[in-house]
Amino acid sequence: MATQRLDLPTLIERYHDEDRCRELLEMLRWPDGVRCPRCEADNLSPIATRHKWDCMACGYQFSVTAGTVLQDSKLPLWKWFLATYLVAESKKGISSNQLKRTLGVTYKTAWFLTHRIRGAMGQLERAQLGVVEVDETFTGGKPRYRMSDEDRYEAMKRGESATKKRPIIVGAVERGGEVRLRVVPNRQRGTLHEFIRSEVADDASAIFTDEWGPYIGIADENTRHETVKHSDDEWVRGDVHTNSIEGVWSLFKRSVIGTHHHMSVKHLPAYLDEIAFKFNNRSNEHIFRETLRVLVTADPLTYETLTAD
Repeated sequence: MATQRLDLPTLIERYHDEDRCRELLEMLRWPDGVRCPRCEADNLSPIATRHKWDCMACGYQFSVTAGTVLQDSKLPLWKWFLATYLVAESKKGISSNQLKRTLGVTYKTAWFLTHRIRGAMGQLERAQLGVVEVDETFTGGKPRYRMSDEDRYEAMKRGESATKKRPIIVGAVERGGEVRLRVVPNRQRGTLHEFIRSEVADDASAIFTDEWGPYIGIADENTRHETVKHSDDEWVRGDVHTNSIEGVWSLFKRSVIGTHHHMSVKHLPAYLDEIAFKFNNRSNEHIFRETLRVLVTADPLTYETLTAD
């Protein structure tokens, strides 16, 4: 029988107190038994009244949140659980303002919460992709200035856009599989080829793109490169199309317009990590639990780090 996705009433019923939340986090962080985060020893003495352990090997006292994204948080764990659920289960994301109203916290707390969750999502190691579609998109609204025809022509020769002040995102999505997204400085051959080489397996059988010139030369003896010519209204030719990655861009732009309204260039990679994580777990009935797992296995992210120039 298929597993049902966790709904919000069930979440509240199961994890309405701190003890239940801690039990789940302990199981996710240490599925084979509790170990010291510093020395990996399992010779531990529980300090039940403080919900901690004392390591007999190195003397380190720690809790389930020590050394994780949840470290030093004053927020109750059940509110962390609610925030994690809302971020993970909201297809287009949830804004910090909405989370502030829903959880009854300050905007600063909600903002820091969402960024720590995104930060954890981005720390997962990912395998290279197989048959992929690759494309780029721009974000950030209208360009800040108008270029002359001469500057536009020179920019095009360099593989740049007339809207070069707008951040450029390149993406690769495996047919029926995962997506990889990255902010890049330009659309030049070297940049696009480096992205593809780093994210796509060397023995991938095919790479599908549009007719953008800098993609030429990405094929090799293992991988064929096929294109569709959008400028001639060609969108599909047999199995050659970029519809899957276009669907990712549609999801990204709905997230910007409908939820966040604005994403700073500095934090744009984190928003992309969130979108990619949820896309890659789109069929995962346990996405809430998987998100909690990354929270207790990812490195901490401090407020100072987030707000530094």
